[in-house]
Amino acid sequence: QLQASGGGLVQPGGHLRLSCAGSGFTLDYFAIAWFRQAPGKEREGVSCIGSTDDSTNYGDSVKGRFTIFRDNAKNTVYLQMNSLKPEDTAVYYCAADPRGIATMTPHLYEYWGQGTLVTVSS
Repeated sequence: QLQASGGGLVQPGGHLRLSCAGSGFTLDYFAIAWFRQAPGKEREGVSCIGSTDDSTNYGDSVKGRFTIFRDNAKNTVYLQMNSLKPEDTAVYYCAADPRGIATMTPHLYEYWGQGTLVTVSS
């Protein structure tokens, strides 16, 4: 089971850190990705991290502003989001792929968290 948390209301230019905590399995053995979906829009890949070498990938819209990283001691993957913009407003989901490959293709991910809402507004 995956538990996503850390969403909330933040002003433009602010920051948030999302958490994806694993329960019942060790996240270090999985590729973990963050996706987001805004109202009326398709699901979008935000970032991912592989299981073997912790390789990372980011969507073009968040490169240079977001950082994904693991804390294996806490069995948690984080998404640090800086310089937030109104267009970052969405429900953010974390997902896990047991094959361990860092990709942002949603249908390749087997396990999904429940989503956490991020609202960027003044």
